[in-house]
Amino acid sequence: MNIVLFGKPGAGKGTQAPRLAEALTVPTLATGDVLRAAAQAGTPLGLKAKDYMDRGALVPDDVILGIVRETLAQAKYAGGVILDGVVRTVPQAEGLRDALASLGRQVDAVLNFDVSNDEIVRRLSSRLVCSSCQTPYMSGAVGDACAKCGGKLVRRKDDEPDAIRNRLEVFERQTAPVFEWYRTHGARVATVSATGSVEEVTKRALAALGRPA
Repeated sequence: MNIVLFGKPGAGKGTQAPRLAEALTVPTLATGDVLRAAAQAGTPLGLKAKDYMDRGALVPDDVILGIVRETLAQAKYAGGVILDGVVRTVPQAEGLRDALASLGRQVDAVLNFDVSNDEIVRRLSSRLVCSSCQTPYMSGAVGDACAKCGGKLVRRKDDEPDAIRNRLEVFERQTAPVFEWYRTHGARVATVSATGSVEEVTKRALAALGRPA
């Protein structure tokens, strides 16, 4: 199965992707990872992506999707894949459809991890990071000492409550329509409650795919 994970920032897609991949015995594919790998490998598209990333600019959809297609063509992805963060806009959904079609494949299922905005703000604003070594923390307080290097824990600017609410507004404008697009283009779509323990959410996701844990 080729499965797209969908949901608001902080809904837990990155946490669930490897768990679902292990349960379904398929690999994961995350946009950031494949961009960095292609840039490091020095492929033509990878070098294009590196040029944008080095300038701090957004990598264009055609470059991202070209790299995604090259990656999906590898033998390890022939039996299916968990796609995390690949589709954020309708044009990206259309591009992924075309990339998969060129490989004789399609998106089989879309899982939407649903969490309230208030819970997203609570989760993300609780994230801290060491100002020195960048180790992430999901507990503690601003100013606490990092257990790894002794640096001070800080909250990133994009994890401040106002910044999180702005990101959620962008999601509603740009990304939420993608789920409706998939509803009308033949993919199996399911909304999964992402509230509760990590294990509970995984069980719900697998049940939605018809693969009880």
